[in-house]
Amino acid sequence: MRVETYRTHPNSLSPNRSSQIPTTDPHTKIMHFRTLLSFLLLLPASSFSPTSPSSSKPSTVLHSSKDALVSDAKKLNPLLGYFDPLQLTDAAFWGQPQDSTIGFLRHAEIKHSRVAMAAFVGYCVQSNFVWPWPETLSGNPFPSTSLSPPEQWDALPLGAKVQIILFVGFLEFYSELTPGEGSDAGLTHYMKGGVPGKFPTFDAIPHWMPFNTLYDPFKYAKNMSEETKQRRLLVEINNGRLAMLGIFGFLCAQTIPGSVPALEGVVKAYGGEVMAPLAPDWHFGA
Repeated sequence: MRVETYRTHPNSLSPNRSSQIPTTDPHTKIMHFRTLLSFLLLLPASSFSPTSPSSSKPSTVLHSSKDALVSDAKKLNPLLGYFDPLQLTDAAFWGQPQDSTIGFLRHAEIKHSRVAMAAFVGYCVQSNFVWPWPETLSGNPFPSTSLSPPEQWDALPLGAKVQIILFVGFLEFYSELTPGEGSDAGLTHYMKGGVPGKFPTFDAIPHWMPFNTLYDPFKYAKNMSEETKQRRLLVEINNGRLAMLGIFGFLCAQTIPGSVPALEGVVKAYGGEVMAPLAPDWHFGA
């Protein structure tokens, strides 16, 4: 990741987003970051891998019962085990029974974990590489790596941001479709006995893609054993939890000076608003 003395970026949309970072040897900082990144990438595969499942035949789903939640928690983190200080599992969201509440919580964690994993990897990649082809039909290039990832997002045209948000919104809408409730597509809802985290196939809608699912489109897991599938489910949760900490660590280090000592001088300070995805182009109430 490039670390430089701050200069005004021509691609930045806000002229007031200036910050100062100390000037040090960039090669030293790049080596420090690569060491840190290698550690983070290796950590999920070793320290955060769950213990081996029991010898009994596993079921390759995440069940929405408290007993299953407690059991999985011990596999995910044997040292911490089950941890619910706010007692959310007993909160009866929207007046629903406990199994429905747990189904909602498990699905929410898996979905946020997947977004965080994509965000963490994307942050690292786009800090060092950009697509070589033009970003727009007019021939404008993608924002350069001299900008940090939040600054790259700010430099995108409004139309590009809207397209990305609408696509993600479609995936969210499609994932909530359930058979017998106004649609022939979808799956049994995760709050009504369905599998948390499972995304439906695209068989019910016309599409141009050569595959019909977002998970394992090339069928690599077709002959995978049930034990391996169960272990991979738990590994995904642990990796997602680590990714959520990782991406927020990057953003905190950029916006709150000194909040993440390990990233001091590695990521560039950012003076914008990370929770306003369409600013400064447009926002509600404008």
